[in-house]
Amino acid sequence: MAKNVLICDDAAFMRMMIKDILTKNGYNVVGEAENGAKGVEKYGELKPDLVLMDITMPEMDGLQALKAIKGSDADAKVIMCSAMGQQAMVIESIQNGAKDFIVKPFQADRVIEAVKKVIDQMIEEGEIDA
Repeated sequence: MAKNVLICDDAAFMRMMIKDILTKNGYNVVGEAENGAKGVEKYGELKPDLVLMDITMPEMDGLQALKAIKGSDADAKVIMCSAMGQQAMVIESIQNGAKDFIVKPFQADRVIEAVKKVIDQMIEEGEIDA
């Protein structure tokens, strides 16, 4: 059964790359957002099982968006995406409730590993059906 994922990244090619990786592995990409503000808005509309959130974006960065999403839904599952050299922001993201992080440039197996780990944990805890 496909799990619903929202992708937030300001780079269209990154969203396309992630979407391609996820759909090839049986996940359903329910929406895409080009900045944190749109990501928060789409999270509220779509209620995805999981969000892949870039840290560095215009208008509202991923950290602010993470805080906003967790503020509206404490059970939200968010995996942060970061470029190398953003360790401080990655740590702050984890402290603010992010479940994991993926470093750019992406490796497909690492993306799937992170997504599968969070989804499996949600199934285990009875938050979603297998």
